[in-house]
Amino acid sequence: MQSLYDIPAPAKLNLFLHIVGRRDDGYHLLQSPFMLIDWCDTLHFSQRSDGQVSREDLTWALPEDDLVVRAARALQQATGCTAGAHIAIHKSIPAQAGMGGGSSDAASTLLALNRLWNLKLPLEALAKIGLQLGADVPFFLGGRNAWVEGIGEKLTPIEIPVSRWLVVKPDAGLETKRIFSDPNLKRDSECATIYGFAAHTFDKTLSQTRNDLQAIAQTLCPEVHQALQWLDSKGLSGRMTGSGSAVFAHLNQDINLDDVPSNFEVKVCSSLDVHPLQGWAPSDGLSVGSV
Repeated sequence: MQSLYDIPAPAKLNLFLHIVGRRDDGYHLLQSPFMLIDWCDTLHFSQRSDGQVSREDLTWALPEDDLVVRAARALQQATGCTAGAHIAIHKSIPAQAGMGGGSSDAASTLLALNRLWNLKLPLEALAKIGLQLGADVPFFLGGRNAWVEGIGEKLTPIEIPVSRWLVVKPDAGLETKRIFSDPNLKRDSECATIYGFAAHTFDKTLSQTRNDLQAIAQTLCPEVHQALQWLDSKGLSGRMTGSGSAVFAHLNQDINLDDVPSNFEVKVCSSLDVHPLQGWAPSDGLSVGSV
């Protein structure tokens, strides 16, 4: 039986997230620098000859039809592949955190099964499948830190210096839909420029930008506010990532973590230059953001 073991699926942080408009179909238009970090889930793949897709949860229980299973079935449908797979998932990235764990798992599944099933689909074809699964999936397929626009499908690779970050995940989670449907959500931020972002240090970027979802999230989930206050008590300027509930701060010094509240999961992370699976799918030279 062919197998692929210890396949990583890294999380991401949104250094800022501005909502700059809304399409007629209700989807929100955003601008955000997405940064890969070394907080990863791990997946294991074994080929099945009966065409079935099965999943084994090695940590906590996932929904029966989660993004990993949907990604595998979408790849089968797109290619007519008759092979199946058994997928074991060791979750580490917290759920409902705004860190993209489910989307990253789906992207790693597409890349791994494309190789395990010897499909040889180009990266651009995988990205089209991935966009149907979720707006963040093309980013994780792209393999690089990126300036993300549109509904998440327009990607421009960016260079982000390797850096350390303190990530705090409260026990409470947040449903993305609740935040985006809130009538008080700011939806008209001015457009930023990738050139302005590139010219700034982390601290200047964080001081001059924001996460437009954060104010709503703090109202819906007081633990987000508590986590930001705890970072402030450490002399760190915190920000929520994605739709939360995780928050983070740039870490340029050693820090004492002996007093972490019991309802917080805290991890010191490093940014990644590239996705660990970069190069696993051939590319025709086009930007993945062209999907």
